[in-house]
Amino acid sequence: MDILILGNGITGITAALRLRAKQPEWNIAVISGESTYHYSRPALMYVFMGHQSYQETKPYPDSMWAEKRIELVRDWVTGVDVDAKSVALKKGGARRYDKLLIATGSKSNKFGWPGQDLAGVQGLYDLRDLKLLYENVKTARHAVIVGGGLIGIELAEMLHSAGIHVTFLIREASYWRNILPPEESAMVGRAIEQEDGLQAIYGSELAEIEDGGAGRCCAIKTKAGERIECEIVGLTPGVSPRIELFQDTRIATGRGVLVDWSLRTNVPDVFAAGDCAELVTDGEERNVLQQVWYTGKYQAEVAADVMAGEEREYEVGIWHNSAKFLHVEYQTYGTVPNGPRDGVDQLYWEDREREQAVRLVTEGGVIVGFNLMNVRMRHRVCERWIAERRPLEHVLAHIEEADFDPEFYRRVAPQLRAMAQGVKA
Repeated sequence: MDILILGNGITGITAALRLRAKQPEWNIAVISGESTYHYSRPALMYVFMGHQSYQETKPYPDSMWAEKRIELVRDWVTGVDVDAKSVALKKGGARRYDKLLIATGSKSNKFGWPGQDLAGVQGLYDLRDLKLLYENVKTARHAVIVGGGLIGIELAEMLHSAGIHVTFLIREASYWRNILPPEESAMVGRAIEQEDGLQAIYGSELAEIEDGGAGRCCAIKTKAGERIECEIVGLTPGVSPRIELFQDTRIATGRGVLVDWSLRTNVPDVFAAGDCAELVTDGEERNVLQQVWYTGKYQAEVAADVMAGEEREYEVGIWHNSAKFLHVEYQTYGTVPNGPRDGVDQLYWEDREREQAVRLVTEGGVIVGFNLMNVRMRHRVCERWIAERRPLEHVLAHIEEADFDPEFYRRVAPQLRAMAQGVKA
């Protein structure tokens, strides 16, 4: 049995290793034009800032792949023929498969802005972007970052570490306001304001990127007519599934590659998982796209099991995520709406310095979500409380179970309990 996996990110590699454990005799090949070896994409920031070497971003020794009999093919796929069960390669020739897993991940969004393909304009997703950034910072003094999300703040911190002034251009009224409630969004905004060399312009949208006359950006213009000179434009308004290879094939696509909950596409023996996979839901509910590290890993495990002959379906589970906005650590578990919602109650605590915060979200009297800013709580405990549908009273009575910092909980737990009593009164 010949297995081809397109993409060597966390999804492709997790699937390859799981398949090898289940099917010792199968031939498994992973194809990637970006890099020979799997590495941690979230670590690109630390490589640029000098905290890690590229070698240290690789979770596995280079020698392991030969030992596991997993072939690593360094090449770009240029076409997929599902009738012949083969993929064409840029360097020439084709590779046949019996089963194919599409794990091509995401790409940085572009929305057709004039000048978006000029030199000096880039996103931050993979090693090619990192290499480009090394070149772009050599002559840069000012950068504009378009978009207020997780990738944008990482790129800003990277540029800031290189001594480059950064201006955020953010469409919303505050940072990441489409995701964060107003208080947490304001906290991230204050973290940006406190850093010399960083500034944010809110309620502003990109209109065009100017060419300095040599095919390189020299400024941006906003829809309000403001002009900001810059030598780097970071486009970080989110990512979208990388599916161009499959749109002219019989493989069905929408926003991503369409799959059922066993990660099968509409074409026999073709599967998709991770950032590029769009899970088709029944009825009028919107299809599911999940584009974070842990969901890509979990989908890969399910896809590998199904490819190996098992019957299994993916379960969305309880959402969680974490990030760092400069000096602000963020954790979220479960469902936390970014504003008021019918039937949903929220208990919010913020310290006097406005640098730490806890948000507890309940629906129907039971806990459904946590937001934590510069506060650490144990993931498994929070997840268990949500899964067990614990009432707020139970969470507050046992909140020390989740602590990483007993001193903090001795201080904040009584305040949260008093606040909850006040809400009831």
